[in-house]
Amino acid sequence: MKQRTLKQPITVVGVGLHSGQDVTLTLEPRAVDSGIHFLRTDIDNAPLIAADAFLVTDTVMSSNLVVDGVKIGTVEHLLSALAGLGIDNLLIKVSDAEMPIMDGSSAQYVDLLLQAGIEEQDEPKRFMKIVKPVRVTEGDKWAQLEPHAGFSVQFEIDFDHPGIPKDTQRFNFEFSTKGYIEKVGKARTFGFMKDIEYLKSNNLALGGSLDNAIVLDDTQILNEEGLRYKDEFVRHKILDAIGDLYLAKYSLIGKFSAFKSGHALNNKLIRAVYEDPSAFEIVTNYDIDKIDIDYSL
Repeated sequence: MKQRTLKQPITVVGVGLHSGQDVTLTLEPRAVDSGIHFLRTDIDNAPLIAADAFLVTDTVMSSNLVVDGVKIGTVEHLLSALAGLGIDNLLIKVSDAEMPIMDGSSAQYVDLLLQAGIEEQDEPKRFMKIVKPVRVTEGDKWAQLEPHAGFSVQFEIDFDHPGIPKDTQRFNFEFSTKGYIEKVGKARTFGFMKDIEYLKSNNLALGGSLDNAIVLDDTQILNEEGLRYKDEFVRHKILDAIGDLYLAKYSLIGKFSAFKSGHALNNKLIRAVYEDPSAFEIVTNYDIDKIDIDYSL
């Protein structure tokens, strides 16, 4: 259970979901205890932006970080991949205000990280261990963290749509890296045609297409290839949640449960945990007998 970074830098170019513009992304190794930071390469003297829940100022359709007026948006898919592979220290250089959407999942980010290679470092990995339940609500939506020996995610969505059957709207996931890659990482973001048309009329989602999202009209899924999992919708919500929760700055030891949660409520939950110091401990595998989390590939 050592801290992890990449063996070498790696660069990719992709399309920004909202701008529709090409975005150059470079991932670079960092020293132990550095954490994960973003840097806008298109702005002179831009500040380093930490992957920190308290820097999230906008959660409309994605998680967006802002420091001194400098924004980096749609960070949750890459952060989810980093959490899935247990990457602790990384510098993320990006040439625009948002991350490239890739194929709408985190699978291509996972492939990029594996291509660069993962390097274990000479310090123990730190975890946020949840020691008592913390719950946040918003209307009928809720999200909760509670004690658990590993990292577990239980999520339920609630859509009344013929393309999203009721028996596919709940999923339980006991975290491991292999499980993340196979069961969660390929799940794509999704949207409804009526909403996408509205967003594009307001200069949003200009880079969205059937190549990087599941799109539904009033009755069916429009993607010719169909779904990657029969319950891909709820699995993508789990992918998002894992990325949002990594803004806690540590891998979690606990059980996350949620009903109809999104970026805003996920962020509110992390903030609520930090606001109650009795709810968590920062530990390493040297501090406790066993951590039931497997990062092996």
